[in-house]
Amino acid sequence: MDDLSRLVATARSWIAAGERAAIATVISTWGSAPRRVGSHLVVRADGLFEGSVSGGCVEGEVIETGRELAVSGGARLLEFGVADETAWAAGLACGGRIAVLVQALDDSAFPPRLLDRIAETRAAGQILALATDPATGQTREGEDGAFVRRYDPPLRLMIVGAVHIAQLLVPMARLLGYAPLVVDPRGTFAAGPRFEDVAVDPRWPDEALRDWRPDAASAVVALTHDPKLDDPALAAALRSEAFYIAALGSKGNHARRLERLREQGFDEAALARIHGPAGLAIGAANPAEIALAIAAQMVERFRARP
Repeated sequence: MDDLSRLVATARSWIAAGERAAIATVISTWGSAPRRVGSHLVVRADGLFEGSVSGGCVEGEVIETGRELAVSGGARLLEFGVADETAWAAGLACGGRIAVLVQALDDSAFPPRLLDRIAETRAAGQILALATDPATGQTREGEDGAFVRRYDPPLRLMIVGAVHIAQLLVPMARLLGYAPLVVDPRGTFAAGPRFEDVAVDPRWPDEALRDWRPDAASAVVALTHDPKLDDPALAAALRSEAFYIAALGSKGNHARRLERLREQGFDEAALARIHGPAGLAIGAANPAEIALAIAAQMVERFRARP
């Protein structure tokens, strides 16, 4: 469960239990702001909360406002920045500014049914857009509004090859919010304690990908150096919406790989989606550094999406 899933599940459980609650959302930032636009915090009327809108520096006032609105209903826009008399207390004296919209989780502002929609569409691998009018504080489903928040499916990573690099990439991916899956039909590679804490699919990669169904929040990384495993995985990934596709290997190996995929009918635009050799060029020299380079490139490509 990623951070957003955890936050939504927490808020839904509160509402189901009859608790009053509110949701806070970063709707704009300027300069050195600590959290991205769209970041959420949910707070119960008694002050229990989940998530963050500032990494801690303005949470106190946001939580108190959320507690109040959870009971009274409605919405309130909070702005923090260096011009405010609370700048030092808020922790934004470094030059950043942040605007946070706090809304009651009720039909007056943020209808609780929208939490259900977020959970349902993400579980289905789909994207949901919610539009908010900061002037009225009301949110509804759609993309027609002054502030639109897009909810992507949960981040996922398929690693083809139960190799040493995969052992190191799995925990890095988890820290970044990805749900990892390792695929390798070679039983000895996944045997013993090497992958005790992650699922290893023993099927051929193209078969596993058919069931896994990569979406726009999915990454596929091939690490085996074996064309019998890597090529079918890459071909299946190219037929999907996966935002990141990469394969390990030298430049020469990658050139030969591309030629084999051309023979399968993939054009240059499709082949350009494959990052090979995988990972950012940081001079990686060992498995841990290679895993770090791949993880960093995944983040780069995900944040570069339109």
